[in-house]
Order: sequence, then C-alpha cells, then structure tokens
Amino acid sequence: YGHLIYSLWVDYFTSCLCVPSASSLCSCPVPLLIIYLAPLFNETKNRKHKMQTQLFLITFVVLASFLVHPRLCSPTCSFPAIFNFGDSNSDTGGLSAAFGQAPYPNGQTYFHSPSGRFSDGRLIVDFIAEELGLPYLNAFLDSIGSNFSHGANFATAGSTVRPPNTTISQSGASPISLDVQLVQFSDFVTRSQLIRNRGGVFGHLLPRKEYFSQALYTFDIGQNDLTTGLKLNMTTDQIKAYIPDVLDQLSNAIRKVYKSGGRRFWIHNTAPIGCLPYVLDRWSVPASQIDKHGCAIPRNEIARYYNSELKKRVVGLRKELSKASITYVDVYSIKLTLITQAKKLGFKDPLVACCGHGGKYNFNKLIKCGVKYMVKGKETVLAKSCDDVAVRINWDGVHFTGTANRWIFQQINSGVFSDPSIPLKFACTR
Repeated sequence: YGHLIYSLWVDYFTSCLCVPSASSLCSCPVPLLIIYLAPLFNETKNRKHKMQTQLFLITFVVLASFLVHPRLCSPTCSFPAIFNFGDSNSDTGGLSAAFGQAPYPNGQTYFHSPSGRFSDGRLIVDFIAEELGLPYLNAFLDSIGSNFSHGANFATAGSTVRPPNTTISQSGASPISLDVQLVQFSDFVTRSQLIRNRGGVFGHLLPRKEYFSQALYTFDIGQNDLTTGLKLNMTTDQIKAYIPDVLDQLSNAIRKVYKSGGRRFWIHNTAPIGCLPYVLDRWSVPASQIDKHGCAIPRNEIARYYNSELKKRVVGLRKELSKASITYVDVYSIKLTLITQAKKLGFKDPLVACCGHGGKYNFNKLIKCGVKYMVKGKETVLAKSCDDVAVRINWDGVHFTGTANRWIFQQINSGVFSDPSIPLKFACTR
C-alpha cells in the first residue's frame, strides 16, 4: 500500500493547505485524514490484513497529530512594530549617530554607502523586519530622516548589559548600556504619544499607542559583557563568576519592558566568541586549546555557559510573566554551524576578516575596517574590503557579512533553533 498511502497523504495535505485559513492545517488533521485513508479498509479483503491495516492507521493518525506544534494551530501573528535592544550585532545607526558614521566600506553591498551598520550589508534585525513586512528600524539616537512609526532601535555598537566603568575611548564600551536603552525606551513610550497627538506629520512618524503591546521586543546583547572580562585578563572561571549578575540585569530589563506593556519577546543568546577573529587575535590561547576548526575552546566555553544560564532565566521568566510569550533563539549553534561547515555551505575562510589589515586573521585592533591614514600626504584606506565578500562569513573581525547574516536569519526563521521550536511569525503565541 506504499504508493496508495503516499498518494492519499499528498492529497490530504494539499486539501488542508488549500483551505483559506491560517490554521487549516491544525483544524483538519485527524478527521480528514481518516476520510482520506478510509478507502484502505475497502481495499483490504483479508481479515488478518485488515486488522494490520487498522493498527497501522491508528498508529499513523496518532503520530501525525504530534507533527503539528500546538502554537502552529493559531494564525500567524501580526507585529505592527519592533523594538530592539542590543549591541553592534543589531545596531542600525545608534553609535554612528552619537560618535560618527561607521566608515565605508561598511554598507557597501546592500545600502551602497555607510548605513550605521557594522557590516557590508543587512543585519539579522533587518531580515526580521523584512519577514514581518516592516521597514528597517531607525536608531533612536538618529535624528536625521528617521521614522519610528513601526518601532525603534535602541542598540548601539559596544553596548553591554552591565553599565561600563570606563569611557568609550578607553575600552570601546558604549555608554549606552542596556539600562540606558531602557530609559530611552521608557521616554519614547511616553513622549511619542504626547507628540503624536499633535497630529500632522507626527501621526505618520510615531507609533500608535496599541503598537507597544502588540510589538515584537528583540534582545541581542551580552557578547561585550563576556569580552570585557577578557580585556581585564580574567580567567574563564572569573568571567563565569560574574555572568549571573549580567543575567540578573538582563532579566530585570525584560521585566521592565513587560511592566510597560510589552508581551512578545524574542531573545538571542550569544555567539561562539572563540571563533571570532578579533577574539582569536587579541586574546590568543595555546595551540592545545584550539579545536580542529581553529576556534578557542575556553572562549567558547564561556559563551556556552552564558547561554545555558540565559536559557534557565528565560524558563523562569515564562513562569513569572504569565501573559508574555518569550522565545529563546540559539544563535550560538547557528553561527557555529556556519563557521565549522563553511565549505559545505558555500563559504570560505570563516576565521579571516573580509575587511581588515594584516595578520593571520586579517584583523588589527588599531587599523579597523575603513580606517584611513595619511600616506605621503595622501589619505589612503588601509583596511579595505575583500573582493569575495559574497562568500565570506566574517566582515571585520567582529561582525558578520550580509550574506552570512541572511543565512543565519533563514535558520532562525525556521524555528528549528528556537525554544519553543516555532517560526518567527508565530512568536506571539504562548
């Protein structure tokens, strides 16, 4: 009966999927499946074979019912806005607005000019916006030509969860840490409505009041908190020791957004920092602590510990914030797969920066991507983009290329690496 079962199975799903309802797949499985497979009973004349067929069908229907995740039995969500908190992995112009544009060739591939992003193209948050049918997020700090009607981006490059105790010129840490981003968000919630009520152009540039409860709140921050310990020459155990405090503050940030009316949260864990060129170059480890892919084992150990503890916090927050839907996204595993399986996936040189200057990893902390120097009286760009950016993973030693970000988003969007395992468009359901 193999061919017959296959034929009926195809017909069954075609019928379900052709019903003009977002939840059709969930509303018809068992009854319709029985109707479609009923002919098998008539085809089976032998009593013994009929009993075997009945047993098979019962097993088949039960197993099929488990294939559909409960959340997928609801229509896809409607997200009218995105509010993002983070660091350079999701900064769409915050740091550039405050301290000057990330220089060309940043932005060269997609925007064709500096766009405030530390990449040649789009970031993961850009692809999230595209998937939800929303415009790219403007940075909250960017006053030039910004439209906040569908959200705002509070992320800045160099941001940490915990407030830094150094200046940006001393350590590279942004003064716009997560606590400051929350102050900005709180102010935005209040003032956006006061100003929107004036009418006119403001009605088109600022979000509706109800958008704040319907929006997707994305968090992509924590990586700089881990490398802060490396800058201070801390051991792996010493860095692990302060991670609970980092997560306490991140959890409190989520609670504050929830108290302000936020209900839909999308939280990224941190990357395999031991595979990033700037970490490998600046904080080298003995050859015995380098894995077969060239990544620093103790650095990735820190990231994995952070992620495991973050996931525990998310589980706790789900119980505590009963009206919230909180999705934990395992970006670590996605990025590690991309780096370690680069060749199979059509990429090359995963541990070498595309835009940089010299050394094993084409990274120099003093000559970063786009930096210009005067050479014989002429301004010259020393850290230029590679010619094959479309097949490269790492952009500038720290961040990913637009092509890599697109691939990463595709894995995120599938829901396979999320907890619960749902696609992005179902992130509003509990």
